[in-house]
Amino acid sequence: MKRVHVAAAVIRGAEGRVLIARRPDDKHQGGLWEFPGGKVEEGEAVQAALSRELEEELGIRVGAARPLIQVHHDYSDKHVLLDVWEVSDFSGEPHGAEGQPLAWASPRELGNYEFPAANKPIVAAARLPDRYLITPDDLEPQALLAGLKSALASGVRLVQLRAPRMFDAQYRDLAVDVQGLCAGRAQLMLKGPLEWLGDFPAAGWHLTAEQLRKYAPNGRPFPRERWLAASCHSIDELQLAAAMEVDFVTLSPLQATQTHPEAEPLGWGRASELLQGFNQPAYVLGGVGPADLERAWQIGAQGVAGIRAFWPEY
Repeated sequence: MKRVHVAAAVIRGAEGRVLIARRPDDKHQGGLWEFPGGKVEEGEAVQAALSRELEEELGIRVGAARPLIQVHHDYSDKHVLLDVWEVSDFSGEPHGAEGQPLAWASPRELGNYEFPAANKPIVAAARLPDRYLITPDDLEPQALLAGLKSALASGVRLVQLRAPRMFDAQYRDLAVDVQGLCAGRAQLMLKGPLEWLGDFPAAGWHLTAEQLRKYAPNGRPFPRERWLAASCHSIDELQLAAAMEVDFVTLSPLQATQTHPEAEPLGWGRASELLQGFNQPAYVLGGVGPADLERAWQIGAQGVAGIRAFWPEY
């Protein structure tokens, strides 16, 4: 089967908006929207190909870019590797140099556009931040809410409400308050029985590894309009998450942690191996913080997840 390597860009503009282009009607997957880019020539570095393609297609020069996600996709006649980079700085005014229509879309609006199937993980990666806050489980509700207010004020945009020691009724009451705090500011991910889904329509759901193994054979439990994530610790669990079409995962433990001192750390090398060929965004978790973002990006992760590293009171 023919193998094609494509460099593509999630180009950030004002207020975090993303530049997308519409494919010509007479081309493969014509009429659908895509992230700008093009084929990497034999012997060409990916960054060089990206810079060349964006100058040819859009008339811009790349100032700063970093890896975002790699997506492998099989078509009937070829295997495509989409090597996607986030472009955070560029010069020039983007225009459709080849006549293609362009649009600037907010991360939330990206879901309103129709993309090729291979682009779904890229859309998710473009919408997700690079940090995932998980709440501590040893705080009283008022202390947790106060800390969360501070975290949201500092720019946290993705939050998991983790409180394994709480009774179900306590967790549900707290989830109502946290959902109110996050409204319009951050995406809230809850944990718990799937029977609760209907009670928290604005929240996404983060499955435990046990839930993942239980429910994956039945496929995705709700439509794509709602965020679905899963906790993974092995290649088997990553494969289940991919089959279930989750939007993102956490991969842990990267390093030894106070939360799970008994768990054997994966280490950066093994985590990198596990993420090769995994098409969905992944946050590395366990003994990592903001200082590890660059390294996380280089091994193919969306970013870092953590409790103490992101919690204001620690």
